[in-house]
Amino acid sequence: MKYRNIKSGKYDSEKEKHRADLLKLLEKQGEISNLKEQVKFELIPSQKIDGKLIERACSYIADFTYCDVHGNFIVEDTKGFKTKDYIIKRKLMLSVHGIKIKEV
Repeated sequence: MKYRNIKSGKYDSEKEKHRADLLKLLEKQGEISNLKEQVKFELIPSQKIDGKLIERACSYIADFTYCDVHGNFIVEDTKGFKTKDYIIKRKLMLSVHGIKIKEV
């Protein structure tokens, strides 16, 4: 249990589960398309010196990605509490991938 969230099946919180249910309904209705869950984005590649791993890659895992009705690619995160790590990764997503995370 992280930050007093109660896991709900495969989801980290009830809020995330409810959002997933809503997005699945919107996809069935044709309002969004290509819904995916737990999508990994590499932010900083692994670092090696002389073939030896010095630092592992740094990644961000989005709760959901999808295309809206206008064809815009959306990366969404269901947040209850914004950790310092998340804030840094949010900034890296914008800097590295040009993606502003939609926070719900």
